[in-house]
Amino acid sequence: MKYDFDERVDRTNSNSIKYDFAVERGKPADILPLWVADMDFRAPMEVIERMEQDLELGIFGYSEGKPAYFDALYHWYKENFHWEIQKNWLVKTPGVVFAVTTAIRAFTREGDAVLIQQPVYYPFGESIRDNKRQVINSPLVLVEGHYQMDFEDFENKIIENKVKLFILCSPHNPVGRVWTKEELSKVGEICLKYQVIIVSDEIHSDFTYNGYEHTVIANIDERFAPITITCTAPSKTFNLAGLQISNVFISNRELKSKFVSALKRTGYSQVGMLGVSACQAAYENGREWLDELKQYLTGNLTYIREYLLENIPQIKLIEPEGTYLLWLDFRELEMTEQERENLIVNKAKLWLDSGVMFGKDGEGFERINIACPRATLRIAMESLKKAMDEQ
Repeated sequence: MKYDFDERVDRTNSNSIKYDFAVERGKPADILPLWVADMDFRAPMEVIERMEQDLELGIFGYSEGKPAYFDALYHWYKENFHWEIQKNWLVKTPGVVFAVTTAIRAFTREGDAVLIQQPVYYPFGESIRDNKRQVINSPLVLVEGHYQMDFEDFENKIIENKVKLFILCSPHNPVGRVWTKEELSKVGEICLKYQVIIVSDEIHSDFTYNGYEHTVIANIDERFAPITITCTAPSKTFNLAGLQISNVFISNRELKSKFVSALKRTGYSQVGMLGVSACQAAYENGREWLDELKQYLTGNLTYIREYLLENIPQIKLIEPEGTYLLWLDFRELEMTEQERENLIVNKAKLWLDSGVMFGKDGEGFERINIACPRATLRIAMESLKKAMDEQ
């Protein structure tokens, strides 16, 4: 490989939430963090070099993207997802969660129902509750190790609760599903039927494993685009989360106007200059780096799969179709949440995300981030096995 993903970068003392705040968050100081969804890999050198040019200038004033910024987005989405975006659809925000929250404020009122599919990325529920809306859950169904949508329940929940907004996680975090075109078409038809606005979080769209392809729901049917807000970002793909940049696409002028109005009410205007530079550079020059990264992550997935089967068969891997986050089923251990927490945190000294964070449907599961050098995963798996052997 051209890029060295085996390099172990010391991230301590860098103000890293992942590495420098264990004690503040109630964890042992010597814990190995595999929880929050950023990567332990350096961003592409092409991105770093672009930012170094900004740093050398030494002036960090207000900034905005020139036409080349949109061109980079346009070519990325056309070449990778066969989706031809338009410049007047674009709204830049400091993050996808910020965009989702803005959409909740823009398109619903206090007390309105917003639908999600748990177990799902926990800030969705937090954003709904924090804005005094109702969380309506249409849970995913686990059938023989494979998560599916319950379309009958999905439609019934919309009818019964007069749902105004649906937050779609595509690809799905944490269960790793890459929704098929057929599944997304059913979602679109139901939402269209009941005039439900779709906020589609597609931040993990660049991470699909062999045999799976991400589909942009707004690009499936010309009828779906006007009811869809598509939230994207280079942050997961190129490890740029701390630069606070995301790109939201809204083709419906009325919805875009409402979204922008809600955005203005937050007092937010321009995104940061380093985020703009990094995003453009990543989409212009990051393809080779990403291709090698995905190859490396496939190797990490293979390692975890084989290690569990050979050494800890009680823990089941929910086979992922996308993302670098794995969903592990611990239910066969028949432990309470507290017992499992003690095993993982205090004995194995691992910091994972407990499944219950993603809703009650995640009880008995754990989410683990495999975007790290394989040597780190070996330490983690061996620590977990040792802790279980000593039970």
